[in-house]
Amino acid sequence: MNLQFPYGFSPNGWTAQTDLATHVADMIEQLLLTSAGERVNRPTFGTGTAQLVFAGLNDSLAAAQQQLIQASLQQWLSDLVKVQAVTVTVQESTLNIVVQYTILQTQRQQTQQVSFGVTA
Repeated sequence: MNLQFPYGFSPNGWTAQTDLATHVADMIEQLLLTSAGERVNRPTFGTGTAQLVFAGLNDSLAAAQQQLIQASLQQWLSDLVKVQAVTVTVQESTLNIVVQYTILQTQRQQTQQVSFGVTA
């Protein structure tokens, strides 16, 4: 079952569902937005990327975060996706993340981009 994120109800009162591609994209976003220790019974879930908004962004921090995101995606979503590439770049006060992956069930390649920080 592919639950809608954020959780909601369908017009008939059931739990809202979505297609597989949207569900996987939502799960990647949740992984990026969650910090370790936030999930009950999943203390290592997350990447802590959202907290970097308050850190001094530089290329070495981006490289370290790229490795952490890659490892987290493999740990938590390897049954759904095969990660092709993770790119993390810093532009002024914005951290840009691009995740390229293949959904295993459909073999469709997807790209997801997430930005953290101040965007103009």
